[in-house]
Amino acid sequence: MLSGHLNAGAVSRRELLTMIGATAGATAMYHAMATLGHASESPYNGPLKLDRGGEGQTVLILGAGIAGLVAAHELVKAGYKVTILEYNNRPGGRAWTLRGGDKYTELGGVEQSCDFDHGHYFNPGPWRIPYHHQAYLAYAREFGVEMEAFEILNGNAYLHNSKKFGGKPQRFRHIRSDFNGAVAELTAKAVQQNKLDMPVDLETKELLLEALKSWGALDSGYNYSPAVASEMRGFERDPGVWKEAPSTPIALNDILNSRLWSDLSFPLSYEFGGTIFQPKGGMDRLVRKMGQSLHEFIRYDRKVTEINQRENGVEVTHVNSVAGGNPTAVSADWCICTIPLSILAQIKSNFTKEKAAAVSSVPYATGTKIGIQYKRRFWEEDEQIYGGVTYTDLPNRQISYPSCDYLSKGKGVLLAGYTFGASSFQYTAMSPQERLAQTRISVNAIHPQAEREFDNGISVVWHRVPFTLGCYGMWTESNRSAVFSALVDMDPRIAIAGEHASHLPAWQEGSILSALHAVEQIHQRAKSSK
Repeated sequence: MLSGHLNAGAVSRRELLTMIGATAGATAMYHAMATLGHASESPYNGPLKLDRGGEGQTVLILGAGIAGLVAAHELVKAGYKVTILEYNNRPGGRAWTLRGGDKYTELGGVEQSCDFDHGHYFNPGPWRIPYHHQAYLAYAREFGVEMEAFEILNGNAYLHNSKKFGGKPQRFRHIRSDFNGAVAELTAKAVQQNKLDMPVDLETKELLLEALKSWGALDSGYNYSPAVASEMRGFERDPGVWKEAPSTPIALNDILNSRLWSDLSFPLSYEFGGTIFQPKGGMDRLVRKMGQSLHEFIRYDRKVTEINQRENGVEVTHVNSVAGGNPTAVSADWCICTIPLSILAQIKSNFTKEKAAAVSSVPYATGTKIGIQYKRRFWEEDEQIYGGVTYTDLPNRQISYPSCDYLSKGKGVLLAGYTFGASSFQYTAMSPQERLAQTRISVNAIHPQAEREFDNGISVVWHRVPFTLGCYGMWTESNRSAVFSALVDMDPRIAIAGEHASHLPAWQEGSILSALHAVEQIHQRAKSSK
């Protein structure tokens, strides 16, 4: 029942409709994200069909992230002679997986060791692939990368506001069911009393009431009552030997004031509401296979220090990124640069004025991920959480439960924190030990048993990652309209590629599509130059 659920004058009608939209408005949310370039269906139309027009032409590729690897793969097939310069000692760039035995040194020289047990891993960069990112999936298919489902929506995961409900986390399904039920009850009673300002005939009115009853789990009197609501939100005691006991819904006013409704729509959005994949065994599976196929073309541990275009080619100077030493120059007819703009803006070059302005105009988002290995999978054993994401207002913001190895005995790894914005900057200012301690406090507030199960952990704050100095390119409508074309058009022998050179920033799909665009530009220029 809704009696007493809403305080008179507690929220305006506009605010209430906004809250309802948080659940029902995934389409509106998608269009808003698309405007900012964060949610678009991939326009991938299949593999490139280049003729063998690359013989005798050389291409220098800067960076062996997925954009550089895709570009090299397609150019080699078309007969080009390719050289890749890569800052790290591995392929993949941000498509990165940390496993036991790995070491990582962030800015400032602080080194972390990953001490996870064999078979466990942590993806500090990209960690999921939406079904409509068809370019990525096509390359995964081509290179034989096994994919598995990534669970993001799990009704047994939690929504958590540390200042509400006595700090106790609430099951996602409870908040979703109770919010939907309360809204459905309000709407149904307005329909019954003809208080909706819309002309409907009797049949339409009856159908709407039946739909609201089904969607909101209302009883015959259109009340969100415990007996029927429990079929949606779950029971206090599940049926077994004894009859089930209904659970008690949370009052709508409490849900509204807690603002837990604000995370209800996220798993239902365009990006995440369909099938989501992850490479089985770690996000680096595809880039490692591509790196193996291109190993003869890749020079690792190479830091680019200068980029110069000549009338008939491109010269790039580089040094050993580990040992330093004297600079070395390498030349080619053409160049594809996939270096993140946060780094590229600091490299000496002779780009055109327009290209240089575009490179320096895109800031990079901050982001932090913390992986923690626990001695047992307590989230499964104690709380029946198999995959999915918990959302909290604590500094760690999110906890992602592994979507693999369900019911396995022994240890497991949580993505124990995934933050952007102010929370991420807080982590950036901490030492790795302090980050881990802070994250443990946050996880313990939601899962009290976690403290005694802690084993070890590792963190990556992207503004302290030497090869990116940030997470991904942050476009706005204004700077995209002003400089995007200058960034992605050839200049005249260098093409830019990477997630920053696409309308899918932060996604590997954007990187791949930009690489294909760069390859096509170079192929057309190369053919016309003969």
